[in-house]
Amino acid sequence: MAHSGPGAPAGDRVGYSPDMSTGPTISFARPDAEAPWRPDPALLAEARAARFIRRLGLPDIDALQARSIEDPAWFWSAAVDDLGLAWQRRPTEVLDLARGVPFARWWRGGAFNYAEAAVDPPAAAHPADEAVAWEGEDGEVRRLTRAELKQEVDRAAAMLAAEGVGPGSRVGIFLPMLLETAVAVLALGKLQAVFTPIFSGYAAPAVASRLRAFDATHLITADGFFRRGGVIPLKRVADEALADAPGVRRVLVVRRFGDGRAADPRTEDVPFDPKRDRWWDEAIAAVDAGDVRPAGETDPETPFMVIYTSGTTGAPKGTVHVHGGFPIKTAQDLAHTFDLRPGDALFWFTDLGWMMGPWAIAGAPLNGARLVLYEGAPDYPGPDRIWAIVERHRVTHLGVSPTLVRALIVHGEEPVRSHDRSSLRVLGSTGEPWNPDPWQWYFRVAGDGRLPIVNYSGGTEVAGGIVGCTLLRPIRSTSFNGPCLGMGVDVVDPAGGSLRGDVGELAIRSPWPGMTRGFWG
Repeated sequence: MAHSGPGAPAGDRVGYSPDMSTGPTISFARPDAEAPWRPDPALLAEARAARFIRRLGLPDIDALQARSIEDPAWFWSAAVDDLGLAWQRRPTEVLDLARGVPFARWWRGGAFNYAEAAVDPPAAAHPADEAVAWEGEDGEVRRLTRAELKQEVDRAAAMLAAEGVGPGSRVGIFLPMLLETAVAVLALGKLQAVFTPIFSGYAAPAVASRLRAFDATHLITADGFFRRGGVIPLKRVADEALADAPGVRRVLVVRRFGDGRAADPRTEDVPFDPKRDRWWDEAIAAVDAGDVRPAGETDPETPFMVIYTSGTTGAPKGTVHVHGGFPIKTAQDLAHTFDLRPGDALFWFTDLGWMMGPWAIAGAPLNGARLVLYEGAPDYPGPDRIWAIVERHRVTHLGVSPTLVRALIVHGEEPVRSHDRSSLRVLGSTGEPWNPDPWQWYFRVAGDGRLPIVNYSGGTEVAGGIVGCTLLRPIRSTSFNGPCLGMGVDVVDPAGGSLRGDVGELAIRSPWPGMTRGFWG
């Protein structure tokens, strides 16, 4: 059973109006006079999903969705080819159901390292193109080209290897959205290590519980970071957590404040244990990127991340995701649901500890798009911060939560309209249900009434969306207009029977690569 948004309790109910039927071969009414947004002919011709459908020789998205459910192996093979993902070795079998649908295995006989695929081919093909742009709350901006990103990832991988990280190593990442955060995630992927992302706002007990459950031996954190003009002393929180997580034997500390002392005079020296702690930059300077030995071919079923559920229905559970799973589902959703294209710029306001952080770090580079990261609060030093980031970094795809939109509405329209948002093509939302007034504000003010809002709902264990908004159909206020491509979505009654035009439990009938491989431990 899936839930209605990342972090929402399992069993949340989702209602569909009669023209949004939800059997295994879902079809949606069109045209739709009640929809405030409709695709124009140019989008219907140019969208990645439309080109994908034409390439397959199918008449429309309904036919593609139906066949994806009837034959998941055919669909996901075609989708990966459409994405142009770089295999280390092409698989001989797409889908193995020998152990049953809940324990499906994908890409048998193949080899795929998602981090290598995200970093190396783009660096070779387009070395001067921008790969990542980062902005700090204090206004600092750093950018990396694709060649520079590869260099930074390889240097970080060499350093981590020198610190004892290798295939199967367990590393916690307790960082805000810094440039080094993306570098660390990708470097660990190249090494076939496994990381767990930890929300940067957690207190020490929550950090410690995840490090213990994960059996982490290494932790990557920072001296601190800015939030609403103040300094969050992250290293102090980490040290407090490590007192209850004795299995961590090495801590790598990103130097956010330059000299080891926070720029804010209210803070004290950063605590540092020379026997356990290493400054990230100094550790990197001590190795040569050429020292790292490639981990070799990666079985697509190799775990790369264990991400913990929110704990709303009990103790947090570590969902296991693999190289050939979460990143492929993420890339496919971004391409075919959000229409993210090479050269676009994705900015999702999130934290690494929520699913959308790793989702963006994997999905943007696998699609040849730029990744935009931001460290701080969305309304600091003023309520126009999000829109200033959109203008400054020419963001094409902006993702927020409905709660953030509700918070921004109180400041009026001027903070939005004072910035050039002409680069935007798609607005996204996830995490919770909409209500009509904030949705209309987001559509009318942020999107000037011209941009689609892709309402996107899935979960930590799903690796992306279950239902969303395809850009090939009209989009109604606050709604989903269909399942994400390749997802065998159904709404079921208590006995598991399909419902049409009624309220029930959201379920998925067929396998997909991004499904969790189980709970850690």
